[in-house]
Amino acid sequence: MIDSPVSTVSDALSSPESPPPARLPVRAGLGRFLVLGTVFVCAACGLVYELELVALATYLAGDSVTQASLVLSVMVFAMGVGSLLAKRLRCRAAVGFGAVEAGLALIGGCSAMALYASFAWWGHSRSALVGFSFAIGVLIGAEVPLLMTLIQRVRRQDAGGAVADLFAADYVGALVGGLAFPFLLLPALGQLTGALVTGAVNAIAGGALVLWLFRRDLSVRARWTLIVVNGLVLAALAAGAALTPSFERAARQAVYGPGVRVALRTGEQEIVLAGGGTSGRPLSLFLGGRLRVSGRDEVRYHEALIHPAMAAGPHGRVLVLGGGDGLAAREVLRYAGVRSVTVVERDAEVVRLARHDPDLAALNGGAYRDPRVRAVTADAFDWLRRPVAYDVVVCDLPAPELTPSTKYYSQEFYGLAERVLAPGGRLVVHAGPLRPGPRAFWTVDATVRSAGLWTAPYAIDTPRPGGRGRPHDWGFVLAARSPVGLRLARHGPRPHSLTEPGLRAAHRAAERHREAGLPPSTLMHPRYGT
Repeated sequence: MIDSPVSTVSDALSSPESPPPARLPVRAGLGRFLVLGTVFVCAACGLVYELELVALATYLAGDSVTQASLVLSVMVFAMGVGSLLAKRLRCRAAVGFGAVEAGLALIGGCSAMALYASFAWWGHSRSALVGFSFAIGVLIGAEVPLLMTLIQRVRRQDAGGAVADLFAADYVGALVGGLAFPFLLLPALGQLTGALVTGAVNAIAGGALVLWLFRRDLSVRARWTLIVVNGLVLAALAAGAALTPSFERAARQAVYGPGVRVALRTGEQEIVLAGGGTSGRPLSLFLGGRLRVSGRDEVRYHEALIHPAMAAGPHGRVLVLGGGDGLAAREVLRYAGVRSVTVVERDAEVVRLARHDPDLAALNGGAYRDPRVRAVTADAFDWLRRPVAYDVVVCDLPAPELTPSTKYYSQEFYGLAERVLAPGGRLVVHAGPLRPGPRAFWTVDATVRSAGLWTAPYAIDTPRPGGRGRPHDWGFVLAARSPVGLRLARHGPRPHSLTEPGLRAAHRAAERHREAGLPPSTLMHPRYGT
């Protein structure tokens, strides 16, 4: 995408050294149309590179606001640097533009694969993200003065008209690239192959313009150099596309460890199942690159999430928001008084795996075979707008520190949840870890209370606290319209990992941390997060 300061364009147009007319193989009008068409294609490719970096960085590191801000700010700064550096190439604009497009195609096309490799084998991607954002920005910025020089060589026109034509083609191309990325490239090709194909389109468009339309401006040596360079770039991109499946398998093994059995990408996220079966390793379910279920300790988490809410009152109708793996439903079904369980999961593939994968179905106890369980594919926020009352609402959703899930921890969300609670109904929320930083946990607690609910916060230590990427504990908030106490069922099902004294101690420990949290007036907002 060409989006640089207008002053650079004005400099290119007002240079005292007017570029000589180009000797074109077509009429000037058609030549000018072809240059603007190339601007359109290059703008579309540039925006795809930008969106690709933001999407992949968000997938790998989370926090889409930070990743988008980092990519955009570095790119815009680098585009200004590229515009200044390209002034030295204006005397040989055709050769310079061909070299810039070849470099942009190679770096932009390979950026997603390189960023993924950096995360998989070195454990971090921030430096690679900054480096690629800067390099791509410099090359995109260098397009502006070079293309303006080429347009003026095709046919001289006033500065205002040339600027208008250039930016019109640029912005329309950006629109097409911005729409093609989420609706065409990502679902059809995936992140890695989509970036490689975009690089190939970029190389072909830039190379064709220079090697055909402006071929008489090139020396024999320059022509053959560009041919060889573009050929090598296309060969490298084709090789990358051919090796993408093998690369993804190796990267997944580096990230998730050996024993990956299922790896599929849906319209929502990447789903990975590892371990289980005869591997000797506990079953692990990763959603969007993050561990959501570990067969080693999921029982403790789901018992802490479900049993205090179920034991606190009536529980005939239960709503589970998230929890498509069926593990929360498994604990709910242990209560004989349950008449219906509605599981609202945004990704239908998670439910399909929970139904049909032998290991995951065994872990959830075949919950989806129970006629009382109904699974629906919908957004939790939208589902709460339905006029249906539930005795227990369970929020088994992604952690609140992840920006895409922040709306599920907002005042608006809990207001809708309060509306669907039947008389005596309870809401339980997975509120993130209480330690070492209680900020997010107490923000969730304060936001639930702002919806007019009484809360009882508690936190359960994890069996293996403090490891890489693992919390020290799991924090929960139990809420109702009237004061609610934490207790376990006196009769019927009893959790294996919780005791009445342990649950009361978890509540007291959480309350002791309250002074380190946030004031009750601090709320989560669906747009801005914490």
